Amino acid sequence: MTGATLFRFILLGCIWGSSYTLIKVGNEGLTPSQVVLGRILLGVVTLLLIALVRRVPLPPWGAAWGHFVISATLGMVAPFLLLAWGEHYTSAAVAGTVIAALPLVTMGVVMVALSTEKITGRKTVGLLIGFAGVVLVISPWRSDAGSLKGQLAVLGACVCYALQTVYVRRFLSPKGIPPLALAAAQLIVALVLQAVITPFLHWDTPHITSRVAVAIALLGIFGTGIAYVLFFGLIGELGATTAAAVNYLVPVAALLISTIVLHDSSTWNMWAGVAIVLVGLAVAENRAALLARHTPAPAADTAPREPAPAPGGADADR
Repeated sequence: MTGATLFRFILLGCIWGSSYTLIKVGNEGLTPSQVVLGRILLGVVTLLLIALVRRVPLPPWGAAWGHFVISATLGMVAPFLLLAWGEHYTSAAVAGTVIAALPLVTMGVVMVALSTEKITGRKTVGLLIGFAGVVLVISPWRSDAGSLKGQLAVLGACVCYALQTVYVRRFLSPKGIPPLALAAAQLIVALVLQAVITPFLHWDTPHITSRVAVAIALLGIFGTGIAYVLFFGLIGELGATTAAAVNYLVPVAALLISTIVLHDSSTWNMWAGVAIVLVGLAVAENRAALLARHTPAPAADTAPREPAPAPGGADADR
């Protein structure tokens, strides 16, 4: 991994990790549905501009757009709303910590829903370790653990992302649509869906301060737009398995950023829970063996790169 690649790797982890702080700030002047509408709108504009510059056309109108509706609902509209609503009742630090369960939840859903994914003893042990870490993060027995409903909303977002991953793999990945076009098309559909439902959800007159405006701009342009481009670039350079390891950085970045910017309290159980979740993920994915297999030899590495996964779910957007 070159210095430039490592920088982009860390940058992506920080962008995704900062999303929870930005959502929390956005909630200061907007309702959850308004936060989601703003971030999706700016994400659409960002990706369309990038697609225009790179001359990547959108998928032609057809049956795939019906799949986009379901995929955008599962991977964007529903989880974005759950995260924004959940952070009304819990801190950005807790939300960013609970989201560490995302790769494990995704793996569990994939193992159950896709016949190509076998349920092995190693994966089961890893999932159980990860579950113990999630319980430690939430710590329902602690009087200062915060709102359980907010934390459950974040877990609900994890489930939505996981379901979208399965749906994309089954119905969209085989179509061979370029990742950037697929991401832009899903965001366009998500924008239409969110624009339709927002008036029917809780609505307050927006109180847009400079702080709120900057948070929504960063969340939309970077967290919902630029992050796609960075991730797809890393896949091309490192392969899908190594690029997906950025998920290890996200909860740590979320904790650090929310503690520095919002002065959220980070308790020992949050850090310990994240560590246990990551250990469980490493066991379930057999990460040590994967890293050893993907470590380049001293000579030039001529091994083919892994195919890029379709955007959405655990490896795309937060």
